[in-house]
Amino acid sequence: MNDAKTTKLGEGLSNRHITMISIGGVIGAGLFVGSSAAIAKAGTAAVLAYIITSIIVFLVMRMLGEMAVAQPDTGSFSTYARKAIGPWAGFTVGWLYWWFWVLVIPIEAIAGAEILHAWFPQVSSAIYAFAFIILLSLANFFSTKSFGEFEFWFALIKVIAIVLFIIIGASAVFGLWPLARDVSGVGNLFSNGGFMPHGMGGVLSAILISAFSFFGIEILSIAAAESKNPQEKIKRATNLVLYRIILFFVVSIFLAVALVDWRSPDLQKLGTFQYVLVSLNVPQTKLIMDMVVFIAVASCMNAAVYTSSRMLFALGARQEAPKVVTKINDAGVPTIAVFASTFVGLICCAVNYMFPGQVFGFLLSTTGSIALVVYLVIAVSQLRSRAKLEKIGAQVTFKMWLFPWLTWFVIVVIMSVLGYMFLSPQYSYETTLSLGVTSIVVICGLMVTRKKKTAKRMAVHLD
Repeated sequence: MNDAKTTKLGEGLSNRHITMISIGGVIGAGLFVGSSAAIAKAGTAAVLAYIITSIIVFLVMRMLGEMAVAQPDTGSFSTYARKAIGPWAGFTVGWLYWWFWVLVIPIEAIAGAEILHAWFPQVSSAIYAFAFIILLSLANFFSTKSFGEFEFWFALIKVIAIVLFIIIGASAVFGLWPLARDVSGVGNLFSNGGFMPHGMGGVLSAILISAFSFFGIEILSIAAAESKNPQEKIKRATNLVLYRIILFFVVSIFLAVALVDWRSPDLQKLGTFQYVLVSLNVPQTKLIMDMVVFIAVASCMNAAVYTSSRMLFALGARQEAPKVVTKINDAGVPTIAVFASTFVGLICCAVNYMFPGQVFGFLLSTTGSIALVVYLVIAVSQLRSRAKLEKIGAQVTFKMWLFPWLTWFVIVVIMSVLGYMFLSPQYSYETTLSLGVTSIVVICGLMVTRKKKTAKRMAVHLD
């Protein structure tokens, strides 16, 4: 009984939790604020960048959905990579993914602390950041349902904010917004240097930025494993991915570049949504956007604690991390994994305040290409696992379309983007560090795999 207790997670996520996580989980501060960087790179053609990224992410999610429906697992793509490519691949992508989300914890905590400090300057940002991490980690300690409840309300607020932005923006485009009669139409799409002022290179740079805004949508396949009837939830959510990301990302970015001059320095200073709403004379825009961004930051950090702990748990269950991280409480929460992930996040946060702009910036640079590496591993895993299933004549109930051509298309696109990043002076530093860390983890994975095989052979020999 005790063994089951250490390896079986709870089923604390309800239908509404999974539904709202799948709808709003991908919406973060990267859309509300960071999208201005993509617009600066591509001009109004940032819309094209978001469309291309939406399609790639949708195809990746369809591939992940195929594997997740066949085998729901908390380890998700890490488990699938292990089976399709090899134990070293599962080890590598699992630890890289854990490292990425562990670093997201201090990133979001620092961002949230700056907003709180602006509201209440009597307390230092560092105290706010540490309190922020501890509070949300406690929510993850008690039960999976606690994570689901926090994420449900966070996601609901983000969805409402974007829907209201779209309604206001669309009203302004059609000249129906009463507070800004002089801002209407879509003339800004072509009048400020043309639709693609920086050429296809600018669009590609914007794709790199937008790709990281989408990263996190794959959490759905991890969270669904802690719910009842995960296969149906994964199918339904995966089928709706394209509609959600087009509505939330593509439509909102289209309205932004249609209504304002993308060249304005205030766009970078204020962020996309805030600058557009200020241009439309929406009252109390700064306060409203600070609150929305704060919610987005809290949501992302909540997801980071959850995701990093579940991936660490999955690694421990496969004996690729210390066995102690598989211990769970009565509510089915891997408390040691939550504590370990949060503790590393706290250390990174402390490093940021002790050595500002130095060590933490270096650590952050190591994650520059991890999102693309994860997507690449998902594509390769689906390619190989589907081929194996077809070879033995197994039934695949939820399929990737036009296999294997669309899968190969995604692999080629991701490899091309990684190559561009490696050769581009602007991204080569981060890409080199990311690939360097990946290489180190691959070597560790090969060593662990060899050690486990040797131990297994010795056990068989002794028997």
